Amino acid sequence: MPDAKLLFIHALTGLHPGSGSALGVVDMPVQRERHTRWPLIPGSSLKGVLRDTCRPGDSHGDEHEAWLAAFGPETNNASDFAGALALTDARLLAFPVRSLHGVFAWATCPAALARAKRDANLLLKNTDTPDTPCPKRGTALCANASNLRIGEENRLLLEEFEFQCDGAGQELVDQWAKRLAQAVQDKATQERLQGHLVILHDDDFTYFTRHATEVIARVGLDYETKTASTGALFYEEFLPTETLFYAVVMGSDSRNNNVDRDAAGMLAWLEDKLPQTLQIGGDQTIGKGICAIKISQ
Repeated sequence: MPDAKLLFIHALTGLHPGSGSALGVVDMPVQRERHTRWPLIPGSSLKGVLRDTCRPGDSHGDEHEAWLAAFGPETNNASDFAGALALTDARLLAFPVRSLHGVFAWATCPAALARAKRDANLLLKNTDTPDTPCPKRGTALCANASNLRIGEENRLLLEEFEFQCDGAGQELVDQWAKRLAQAVQDKATQERLQGHLVILHDDDFTYFTRHATEVIARVGLDYETKTASTGALFYEEFLPTETLFYAVVMGSDSRNNNVDRDAAGMLAWLEDKLPQTLQIGGDQTIGKGICAIKISQ
């Protein structure tokens, strides 16, 4: 098994990892998993972003050779050797949902947490993860210090739906909140997440991931008349700010004969080159897809 680390992705602006096709009224939907219908960021897109971001300015020398060792040669020489870094699709970890109190909640579910726990255990050999709670449909598990509850009542309102808080799993929520806080960079968001995490039933969570995204009308104007050009109106789907993803980055020994690095060395090289933010997905020129990046230690 190769060395591996978790790469956490925290959306700082609306995010559009597009699918390239539309089956409904939204012309440009986001990419989704086939079986869960949860949003994802394809591993190929993520690797392309990292490859471009880590590209050295000099096309020769040791840094260029290390870059080739990490991501593989350019297209014309792609058959020479494979890159040492492999990335999975970025999977959904927590999804922001509007709340009557506390502004918004980070919602997650047992299936998402169980999958993250499985990946950590299998690939990172990390068994220090909390148990997975199992809330009933229509109920929610909140942290002990949750700011989402309505007054003194043991309930909360997410979007237009009321959920009864189940006090039985508060300790597990606190444990998961501390783990998920490690996925973000700034301390203020880390503290906020620990008071705004809510664990929902899988079905309730899936509903929000499908129907609580942002759908924005985009239009192109005719230069002379300042009216919408023919066929220029379209609808685009965005994942909301604060969405959390994680991907697994696996490293193997360098296959580039000019670079002598083992798997751990290749992962360390990537960690050293990673910036604090990346632009992922479409609409870069209107400020979409800016994400904070953090790699597990």
